[in-house]
Amino acid sequence: MKQNQTLDYSIPKEELGLPRFNKKILNWIASENLWNIWVPKQYGGLELSFSQGLQKLKFLAKLDGSLGWCVTLCSGANYFIGNLPKKTADDIFLTPKQPVCFGGSGGLFGTAEKQGDFYNISGTWRYGTGAPYLTHFTLNAKITEQGKELTNNDGTPVFRSFIIPADRVNIIEDWNTMGLKATGTCSFKVDNLLVAKENSFIYNHFQLPQPIFKINFSLFADLTLWANYIGMAEHLQEEAIAITSSNALQHLTSEIEKANQQLEYFASEIEKTTHSNSFFTAEYIAKVHTTAASSVKNITKSIVEVFPLLGVKAARNGHVLNQIFCDYFTATQHHIFTKS
Repeated sequence: MKQNQTLDYSIPKEELGLPRFNKKILNWIASENLWNIWVPKQYGGLELSFSQGLQKLKFLAKLDGSLGWCVTLCSGANYFIGNLPKKTADDIFLTPKQPVCFGGSGGLFGTAEKQGDFYNISGTWRYGTGAPYLTHFTLNAKITEQGKELTNNDGTPVFRSFIIPADRVNIIEDWNTMGLKATGTCSFKVDNLLVAKENSFIYNHFQLPQPIFKINFSLFADLTLWANYIGMAEHLQEEAIAITSSNALQHLTSEIEKANQQLEYFASEIEKTTHSNSFFTAEYIAKVHTTAASSVKNITKSIVEVFPLLGVKAARNGHVLNQIFCDYFTATQHHIFTKS
């Protein structure tokens, strides 16, 4: 697989915009090793720096919203290689029969009954991005013993995250949205599945030494999604220039420029912190989140201002502006920024 930091521009663009990624797109993603943006080279990944990875994700989102979103969420799930026990990581990534692609849900929707060194897992999880393309599903489950939920000292539920092969999961075809169609963000179900403890992990408990794994996961999630909103907005901006005046786009252009500066600044700061072995304070994590959420809110307002100026063609199914609009506003429903 390629280890370069630039993308092969031979991507079959005519295959984008379909309800699902076809074999050509999936083969291109695999040839560019995009599922493994954050995975160490020792495991066959690109091992990009945080800044490099964010720029790549933004570029993909600018090409196509579904492409950027799906690669972001699935490469973000492959990022969990840093949390896995060494033997589990070796077994999955060093001898794959096909390109490894994790994905799933961050929601706490199921239970895992502790049975010695195993957990009996049941539940239904929503919004498993990339469900049709995954080799492994990731999920969070509340830990129970003898049917009773365990809690921490502060009353919050004890939970673990699990990695489950795709053939042990039932996909529920319920992704029926106006945008991000090709991400295949379906619900999935597991019934009484026995999973070994070594196929589980805890967020922010890392086993690998690379700087990327020293990033607080909230920061990682905020910035990788933020890059997608910026990329989609840049795409809409470029397509809109051919239809409306540059003056009408001034506000959107200004917000995109500001967002790019902030994204690059925070990525650089975060990299410096990880390389110096410093830690991220709760105040810093909140500052980054607030800035990212505010940026997305302002970009969204600017797009709403611009869209009525683009004419009926922008409202037609199949037109690129319509697709960008639908993708962007589907993406805005992600809970990370809607709860802000």
